[in-house]
Amino acid sequence: MSDVEDRLRASVVGADQLVDAPAAHLAAAGGKRLRPLLTLLTAELGGGVNDDVLTAAVAVELTHLATLYHDDVMDSAPMRRGAPAAHEVWGNSVAILTGDLLFARASQLVAQLGADAVRVHAETFERLCLGQLHETLGPADGEEPTGHYIRVLADKTGSLIAASARYGATFSGAGAELAEILTRYGEKVGVAFQLADDVIDLSADAATTGKTPGTDLREGVDTMPVLLLRQRAAAGTLDDDGLRLLERLGEDLGSDEALSSIVADLRGHKVVGEARDLAAAWARDAVDELAPLPEGDVKDALGAFAGLLVDRLA
Repeated sequence: MSDVEDRLRASVVGADQLVDAPAAHLAAAGGKRLRPLLTLLTAELGGGVNDDVLTAAVAVELTHLATLYHDDVMDSAPMRRGAPAAHEVWGNSVAILTGDLLFARASQLVAQLGADAVRVHAETFERLCLGQLHETLGPADGEEPTGHYIRVLADKTGSLIAASARYGATFSGAGAELAEILTRYGEKVGVAFQLADDVIDLSADAATTGKTPGTDLREGVDTMPVLLLRQRAAAGTLDDDGLRLLERLGEDLGSDEALSSIVADLRGHKVVGEARDLAAAWARDAVDELAPLPEGDVKDALGAFAGLLVDRLA
């Protein structure tokens, strides 16, 4: 991971002095580095970490960072990783173009890994875009909203985590069969991770997460707890507290006071616990995908990784 950090820092600077500050902004702010960690871990199923594995690990983190620049503009998020979001410092145009620059840097790295890696990266990039588009456009007429949302999570989050797991197996020589198993595992882990994020967004504070709680609520994006409220309302089984919450979600949440108030009330509703249970179920399904893997420390670590993504506080 120390090598990954060194290479990551080198990858976000050097285009131009004016660009270096915004390009390095989120990388310097830190982060969990879950995607490169997963690439390094799955490489242990083959010949271990080598130069290609390290290159892939940096590429997936650069791709992830690029999406954050775009997401924060679309969500009007004021904070990211405990620091002002890039668009708050340099404006929307610079933030968007910086995200594009990091996508380009990631693509340059992946090009060093061969045609198959380029194909996987392009397919992942497409799914990242489709996931954001589907979230923005909402479910089609007649489409079940929670199913639509899971599809969005699989594309926006699961696809890149799946690629991260796949790259480690591929470039360590673990073989195509293990790479496919780890791809399925990674996608399900990604869905579990994002469902857990929905809960954390309501149950943790900004000091813990580095993000403003309830940003999705303010932007009118229904995460899983809200979708469960709407599902119960449509079925006529929602309690009075839930009905009042849905009414308030239609109000102006522009002020910090209004937002924090509804976040606190939603946090106390049982749909938050149901969303947490759903995240845990997806994590268990991810671990089930690992059944064909050889017993040992790597398999155990991958199982623990899935659990930690659901049980974390931020």
